[in-house]
Formats: sequence, C-alpha cells, structure tokens
Amino acid sequence: MSPVHFRTASFGDAFELRITLRDIKPIIWRRIRVPTAAPLGILHDVLQVAFGWSNSHLHDFYIGEIRFGVVDDEEENFLVDENAAPLGAVAQVGSRFIYRYDYGDEWEHDVKVLRLTDESNETFVCTGGARACPPEDCGGAGGYAQLLKVLADKSDDEHAAMQQRVGRGFDPERFDVAAVNKKLAALARRLGRHRSLMN
Repeated sequence: MSPVHFRTASFGDAFELRITLRDIKPIIWRRIRVPTAAPLGILHDVLQVAFGWSNSHLHDFYIGEIRFGVVDDEEENFLVDENAAPLGAVAQVGSRFIYRYDYGDEWEHDVKVLRLTDESNETFVCTGGARACPPEDCGGAGGYAQLLKVLADKSDDEHAAMQQRVGRGFDPERFDVAAVNKKLAALARRLGRHRSLMN
C-alpha cells in the first residue's frame, strides 16, 4: 500500500469544515468551506452566520493548548489574537478544535477539518447542515432541552411564554442552506469593503 500524501495549503485553497454543536441530541451541525488564508476572526463571523447566532456574546477558539480570541487589555487569561492567525497556519486536514460562544451558556462547537480543496468559487459557502440554531440566552444545552420540552407540550404552564419568546416561526428541525449561503455572500461583500479577507 502506498503512503498517503497530504498537499499543504496554498493561496486560493479552502478547507471544508464540519462543525457540530456539543451536547445536543439530535445533533445540530454545519459543513462549510472557508479559505485557508482567512484568519480565525473571520471564521468566527462565518460560524455566527452558518449557525444563526446573533454575535452578541464573547467567543474564543481552542486549538491544541492555545487559546485564540479578541485581544483585550482587560483580558485576564493569555490568548493569541485571532485576527493574526490564518486558518491554514493553525490547522490542517484531520485537525480538530473547539469554537466556544457565549461564556454564560457555554456553547461549544467541535470543528473538524475534513479536506483541502482548490475548487471553491465563492469566498464562503455552506454545503450542508441540520437543525436550527438554539435561541440566544436559553441556558445552554440543558436550557435548550427544557425549552424544547415546554414547546412540545401545549398543556405546560410555560408554553405560551416560551412560544412568544422564540416566535411562532421557530422550528427546531428547520435548516435552510440557501438562506445561509445568501447571508454568507452578504458577509463576504461586507468584509471585502472594509478589510482584506487575507491578511
């Protein structure tokens, strides 16, 4: 059997990533394509859109033993600037790392680099996924499980309040890849107007 050779990332390449939200059953996941030259700060923006989060809380990445995030003078724990860390420099095919969003609800996302491709015609693209993103500030995985339980039981005393909170259009099983890609295209245009995607 001949050895497997992995091509190193070069300019114009993209990683295909599979991202799974931890501690939720059935799983909530997305598969996205992101340029290897994009810094982790932009990956954060892409993940917010792909999952449907509102970008209203703090976040960070854990790759190995290194923590990446937004550098702040008041930050107590050491971390590396996410905007100075291109994805292709900190990950490779087969890599796994954690994206954490909202330190209160503790939403942890497992990120796996599936493959390297030079076929991407678009800056960011979502190629698959399942289930809706939990509502913001619902209490993490445990709170979300309780929310779904209440929503499923019209006789529950909290049903009406929970239904009003999430809105009548909320469907935990719904995922619209076309809508996500429309938002990712808008994100790419916005980023392109204000800063270079590739530091």
